[in-house]
Amino acid sequence: MKKLIVLTYGFINYNLGSMGLVALIAFLFNLIPANPYINGIDAGESGNGVVAMAINAGLIALFGLQHSVMARPRFKQWLMRFIPEHAERSSFMLATAIVVFALIVFWQPMPTTLWQADSTVAYNTVLTVGLLGWALVFYSTFQINHFDLFGLRQVWLYFRGKPYTQLPFQVNGLYKYIRHPIMTGAFIGIWVTPVMTVGHLVFALGMSTYILIGVYHEEKDLIRAFGDKYRAYIRSTGKFLPERVQKDRLART
Repeated sequence: MKKLIVLTYGFINYNLGSMGLVALIAFLFNLIPANPYINGIDAGESGNGVVAMAINAGLIALFGLQHSVMARPRFKQWLMRFIPEHAERSSFMLATAIVVFALIVFWQPMPTTLWQADSTVAYNTVLTVGLLGWALVFYSTFQINHFDLFGLRQVWLYFRGKPYTQLPFQVNGLYKYIRHPIMTGAFIGIWVTPVMTVGHLVFALGMSTYILIGVYHEEKDLIRAFGDKYRAYIRSTGKFLPERVQKDRLART
């Protein structure tokens, strides 16, 4: 019975986390159907700017803290004192879903427009590029192990009575050229938008800061886990862009 409960817990949280990602994308591109409760990030009536900024900054900080703290090995070890090891990643997915939905629901409108694609062709072109950024995020998860990253592999192994084994360090697909294609896609998804309001800019700046900090700590963890293999990988590949592109950009500056 316990194994079935853990498996069900994992599947529920996988779906909640996936729904949270889809909802966040819809929120960022104002694709949420019209309703009296939740707007897109660029919609709504502005209120007290100081209060809105404080609340929105707090929501972004909550997202960053949840992701950063729960991803650290020390926190994982503490959490596994209370839950099975195989449910740790599923718990991360649950917490992520809660934080994402809280961000969407409690986000305060800051709708002053900074730039906007005026023509239908320009609007749809920019929207398509932004959505392709999020498609890159999703695709990149399958370049490593989507089901391990989202916690399903762990609960399935537990259900079958098998110990969890850490995935070996390997470089596949996009990871041969970029160390963090998921984050590259996220950068595109949060910055390439047909409508940029003050609120969207606050979100993009806050999330970009989180990504840079999070990647810094993630790479330290990966160096501890894989040692010289990961150090060599750092030397041979770019962080968010292919190494050749990064060198060309540096040469021009």
